[in-house]
Amino acid sequence: MKRTITIKECNSKLRNRLVDKSIEAFLMGLEVFNKPTINYRTEGFSFFICNAWELMLKALLLKRGQSIYYKDQPDRTYDLLKVVYLVYTDKRQPLRINLEKIINLRNTSTHFITEDYEAIFAPVFQSCVVNYVNELLRFHNRDVSNYLNRSSLTLTTNIKELSNEQIKAKYPDEIAQKLIFTKNDIDVTKKIEDSNKFAITVRHELVITKDQNKANFSVKINKDAENDIAIVKELKDPADIFKFSRGL
Repeated sequence: MKRTITIKECNSKLRNRLVDKSIEAFLMGLEVFNKPTINYRTEGFSFFICNAWELMLKALLLKRGQSIYYKDQPDRTYDLLKVVYLVYTDKRQPLRINLEKIINLRNTSTHFITEDYEAIFAPVFQSCVVNYVNELLRFHNRDVSNYLNRSSLTLTTNIKELSNEQIKAKYPDEIAQKLIFTKNDIDVTKKIEDSNKFAITVRHELVITKDQNKANFSVKINKDAENDIAIVKELKDPADIFKFSRGL
């Protein structure tokens, strides 16, 4: 006995496939960015995270019973920017602005990139990661923690952001101007939006406390601790203290 598959069932299968592929792209983006041996981190992450959002939001449109195809080109699905505008209709929404900046970087990365974009976009990328995790759960009831440890959601970067003067000294005029414009644009937007949905700056700071309930680990200042440390009260440059070397 043959069973006819309904359009609703076809859409459901397609949605699940889109979400599965979206999660795969998201995980690939994290892996690329957090792998220290890869120099193509910024470009690679922007490609994969945009792909992850596009597939996830297209699955949402199908879930809502909306089309994901252009009317005049029925064999072509919507691009990411159109999908973002259909789902997030408020152009002032920090999450939408975050995606717009990364989409622009993704488009730029196909023909223009410098290694110093990583330091500029790291807070924007981090916010995009958190936004994706939250929206995936909200729209499709899929929890990223089923696929990886949540500690892996923190992006790592070792590149220090350059000042405008350092950028001018490092790059030719055309590249320097583009980089400075992008840097200033991100800085101004962060001040205007002031929202974790646009940018999240990750800082790692160690603070010594005498209250053991507030500590993540103990050190030798506590006589029962195993770890040995020394407290630095004053920073000194060894070159200023030791003026001579064996080579002189």
